[in-house]
Amino acid sequence: MALSNRVRSGISLFTKSTFLTSERSTLQRFLVAPSISFASRNYANVPGQKENKVKVPLALFGGSGNYASALYIASVKANAVAKVESELLQFVEAVKNSPIFSQFIRDLSVAKDVRVKVIQDICGEAKFSDVTKNFLVIVAENGRLKNIDTIAKRFAQLSMAYKGEVQATVTTVVPLPPEEEKALKETLQEIIGSGAKVHLEQKIDPSILGGLVLEFSQKVFDMSIKTRAQQMERILREPVSIANI
Repeated sequence: MALSNRVRSGISLFTKSTFLTSERSTLQRFLVAPSISFASRNYANVPGQKENKVKVPLALFGGSGNYASALYIASVKANAVAKVESELLQFVEAVKNSPIFSQFIRDLSVAKDVRVKVIQDICGEAKFSDVTKNFLVIVAENGRLKNIDTIAKRFAQLSMAYKGEVQATVTTVVPLPPEEEKALKETLQEIIGSGAKVHLEQKIDPSILGGLVLEFSQKVFDMSIKTRAQQMERILREPVSIANI
């Protein structure tokens, strides 16, 4: 309970105006979220079917975010978000479990047609859906296979949002006892509301010295001793004005 109370008090320090500004900024980023060229190839569309606009639930930035967003749009249009996520994770696991394959996807000296042929063969043997297969082929063509792990993680974030789930991560020095983890999860569920289901992930990082760092809904609440100590150090280093004494 002490932990969940600290979370409540820490979050309450953010004023209502700051919260509204953050939400407005997120909305603006979402409305202008960039698309990438291969998204326009519409490889998930059914011939003769009118194209429906798909909104990406989270604003993801950088190359990996753009690729993940394009894959999300294609997956939603094909009504295959869960299947594509599963296949993408299968592919990532295959990369992790094979040093040779891992080296292959990172070697940009391999000719494009060779990269594409290998990916096509793998997808065929694995019986991947057309959405996943075409996406991986495009990633191979563009020499981005080395980023597939990050792309998969970004896509998983979009998939969770699609299912009405929220990923929250709490970082502490030692693992939280079950009762504190349960209390924290319940507190987050109250904050986020009943419209979404909270998934809480624990991370251990001794470097924060104590306290916790909480991340959810693209927000970070840093209540660690390390950050407090750094803030105190900055205050102590500031020159003292004699006029204020």
